[in-house]
Amino acid sequence: MLDILKVILLGIVEGITEWLPISSTGHLILVDEFVKLGASDAFKEMFNVVVQLGAILAVVVLYFNKLNPFARSKNSRQKKQTIQLWMKVIVACLPAAVLGLLFDDWMEAHFHNYVVVSIMLIVYGILFIVVENWNKKNTPTVTKVSQISYQTALIIGGFQVLSLIPGTSRSGATILGALLIGVSRYVAAEFTFFLAIPVMFGASGLKLLKFVAKGGGFATMEVVMLLVGCIVAFFVSVLAIKFLMGYIKKNDFKVFGYYRIVLGLLVLAYFFVF
Repeated sequence: MLDILKVILLGIVEGITEWLPISSTGHLILVDEFVKLGASDAFKEMFNVVVQLGAILAVVVLYFNKLNPFARSKNSRQKKQTIQLWMKVIVACLPAAVLGLLFDDWMEAHFHNYVVVSIMLIVYGILFIVVENWNKKNTPTVTKVSQISYQTALIIGGFQVLSLIPGTSRSGATILGALLIGVSRYVAAEFTFFLAIPVMFGASGLKLLKFVAKGGGFATMEVVMLLVGCIVAFFVSVLAIKFLMGYIKKNDFKVFGYYRIVLGLLVLAYFFVF
């Protein structure tokens, strides 16, 4: 029962941090330092990725009509635009997909620790503040998702590669990159959500395959833990996405930058002291 409560907490953390630019994997790694699941290290590594499926399903549900090229409510032009959107999403996913397959295990072994997470939280927190201050002087040139070109999508995908390092934040890296090349905050956030669908489905599938290939199996309790984590992450994600999209209509991302810096410093201080 205690492990179920811990999984609920992890699901809440995932649901909030997957969409806010503050690093979901980084937070899950940090939470694991204080809230230990009664499971093997291999299962916990896999859980931290697969629990993101619940969060991804929230995007699918909330944006189902916008992402569905076969929706009856769409005319032929709108259906064509939806197919083009998916093509751009695929193009943007290519850099992270290729490098993720090549370096996933190496990244896992060398970067999944509190020092790296803390440093990345601080570095990208500073970058958010700097970029937003710079962005005040500029007018976005891309104010609709349909205006994103294939070249722009590929550049955003290049920034997504940075998120392979835990603590960076996938949404944070892609939003920063998008802002730098003239994409509005709202469109940057929305396109980031769409990018998450193939990326996180792929990452979750890869983790599951590796877990099973290394001899991992699922006890009944572990299946329950995965399901509970995904369900909680789904419902919390729905709220988090609605909050973020409402928030950035009137505000910038600097508050998340300050949060990242404070959290990173607190974590470093805690582990150096204790």
